[in-house]
Amino acid sequence: MKNLYVEQIKERDLIEGTFLVADKVMAMAKNGKPYMTLRLADRSGDVEGRIWDRVDEYNSRFEKNDFVHLRAKASVYLGKMQLVIQDLAKVAEENVDLGDYLPVSDRTTEQMQADFLAKVENLQDPFLMRLMQAFVEDREFFHRYSIAPAAKAMHHVFLGGLLEHSLAVADLAEDIGRRYPGLNVDLLVVGSLLHDIGKVVELSYERAFDYTDEGKLLGHIVIGVEMVEEKIRTIEGFPASLAVHVKHMLLSHHGQYEYGSPKRPKTLEAVILSYLDDLDSKINGVRTHIAKDPDRGGPWTSYHRLYDRYFFKEPVGGAEVVETRHLGRAVARKKSRSLFGSGQRKGVDTCV
Repeated sequence: MKNLYVEQIKERDLIEGTFLVADKVMAMAKNGKPYMTLRLADRSGDVEGRIWDRVDEYNSRFEKNDFVHLRAKASVYLGKMQLVIQDLAKVAEENVDLGDYLPVSDRTTEQMQADFLAKVENLQDPFLMRLMQAFVEDREFFHRYSIAPAAKAMHHVFLGGLLEHSLAVADLAEDIGRRYPGLNVDLLVVGSLLHDIGKVVELSYERAFDYTDEGKLLGHIVIGVEMVEEKIRTIEGFPASLAVHVKHMLLSHHGQYEYGSPKRPKTLEAVILSYLDDLDSKINGVRTHIAKDPDRGGPWTSYHRLYDRYFFKEPVGGAEVVETRHLGRAVARKKSRSLFGSGQRKGVDTCV
């Protein structure tokens, strides 16, 4: 049984445990000696590992996506936990429980699938309902859609992340629909549930999360539009104009060309979807960074490279109480803070 998880590692710990090798890179130091950088993962997160000695020998023992048992010393370098590996050996897959090594959603697959089916049943447009039913009836697709992560690195990076993210965006879409009359809420909900479906093909997630060859060559937006077109062709009488609007939702949901969007949003529903997708992904990305941040002895996280900032990690409005004296009594005055301003619009996972 696994007895040590990444989240339990503390600075100066001498550790011994088994991890999944999510990445493996050989490099050359300035003194001409080779070294190896590993990304070691389990369901609680990942940590960088470094091998400085006997690099060629260790390199021959394992590959990326193997499991390894190692001894190492933990230290914090430039604000990030790092393991200096002293010894390691490959572990056979039959000797590990895969559930210990891949992060999963806090919600069960059954709960999320039930929510998805409920949203499909609430659709009023018969053609959009038939489109969604076609995806549900595709059992292989629906299984992969239910377990895929939403991204490799930015947000919802866990099994079930794609479905959790899509449902959250659809929930927000329904909220928006109640506040702003005149919207095609069915189209907005369907766009929310389908906008990232291409990720079931773009990403590999049997072991470490990575991009497939098709994902690198085409990307999830193109793949998703092809999947939608394939289903629409099976539905007799599906209105051509409605098909165009559904596909436009997928093609434009990244908002801007510089964020990998083939088209910019040109309908109100597409504009809303773009902002809601960005909102949910950004909230999850910041929350995840705060939750994973090592104990730095202060209220600020380590630097987030993709968001290009530090984050204040104490609860806003309730964490700090300033005492003032008034008529001999202590009066608590709460300070409110803003986490961050407009800043960078979106950190987009892109294939490289």
